[in-house]
Amino acid sequence: MMGLALLPFLLLLSLASTIQGQSIFDVTTYGAKPNTDITQALANAWTEACASTTPSTLLIPKGVYQLSQSNLKGPCKSVPIQVQVEGTLQAPIHTKGDGLVLFSYIDQLILSGSGVFDGQGKSGWEKNNCHKKKICTKLPMNLKFSFVTNSTVKDITSLDSKNFHINLLGCKNVTFQHVTINAPDESPNTDGIHISSSEEIYILDSKIATGDDCVSVGDSNKQVTITNVTCGPGHGISIGSLGKYTKEKDVVGVTVKACKIFNTTNGVRIKTWPDSAVAFMASDMHFEDIEMENVSNPIIIDQEYCPWNQCNRKVPSKIKISNVSFKNIRGTSATPVAVKLVCSKSIPCEGVEVADINLTYSGNRGPIVSECANVMPTITGVQNPQICAKPATIGAPSTD
Repeated sequence: MMGLALLPFLLLLSLASTIQGQSIFDVTTYGAKPNTDITQALANAWTEACASTTPSTLLIPKGVYQLSQSNLKGPCKSVPIQVQVEGTLQAPIHTKGDGLVLFSYIDQLILSGSGVFDGQGKSGWEKNNCHKKKICTKLPMNLKFSFVTNSTVKDITSLDSKNFHINLLGCKNVTFQHVTINAPDESPNTDGIHISSSEEIYILDSKIATGDDCVSVGDSNKQVTITNVTCGPGHGISIGSLGKYTKEKDVVGVTVKACKIFNTTNGVRIKTWPDSAVAFMASDMHFEDIEMENVSNPIIIDQEYCPWNQCNRKVPSKIKISNVSFKNIRGTSATPVAVKLVCSKSIPCEGVEVADINLTYSGNRGPIVSECANVMPTITGVQNPQICAKPATIGAPSTD
């Protein structure tokens, strides 16, 4: 009788194959078939892979599969655990749920493969008004990583997310490399990679084209490195917005280096809300060796960030910005104001360095200029335009 009771377990166990010491959990052996919903098959494969006592790989082979929200949760006995996606995973047309695939509480995750996470975002973009309203309906993202540590995401593609493509919360020591993100420039609130409450995050050698920030570094982050990222179209690479919510904390140590930004509404930017809900520091933020092509507002500190007039501009931002550098930034601006540094009237920026800026503007809206307020930067090397030659226009509309 005991043998009969164990039979279902043994049958399930046999669905995994072993190659060179790695257990392979192929979703097709759990009933997944192309052009069908594989949500349950993926859940079953994940349960077994996560419980494996040997290093394991969950494989989604080539093909197009439908998928509803999938929560792949640890902690796992299998260390490391790899999810290899070679096929295309299509989100539902509807706009319910938090995301397509949600990874949480996993150590040593490897997400890899040539596959695509397709959010089918067109059905949701017309309903996405979070860029206009403080209180709005949150639409599902493509990928969420919550409390994931010592992990790598490489080679995958995120396509047409309804909301953020990739969201990180409470993560530590996670690397994104050779990641591709694609959505049209008119897709609202589709940040490529959004980071919050995380530490030691590396975004390397990736291409991001979307309708919002290519990378947005939110609050409560430490040691974020963005290197060799191509960004455009989109809203550029941003730190912030900061100060909108009461539980936000310091941002310390962000490096953006060797990136190319083109056809975006902003370049590299730090943005904080006036009338901040909380006071904290944003420090050690460095932008270096950046190439701009047809970029509006290439270099910005905006402590009056107030899109769609959602705030009280008369109350200065309480976010203290310090130890910031913009170095070796070159290329073409799509707007005459190429460098704009607007700091808080009550807490001026400190330790701002601007060095070797060589930007040109060929439009018909006047000469290229730099405007500043409440900041006295250290200026060295090439200055094109002349840095802080004009006082900034206070209260000008913010761009998203």
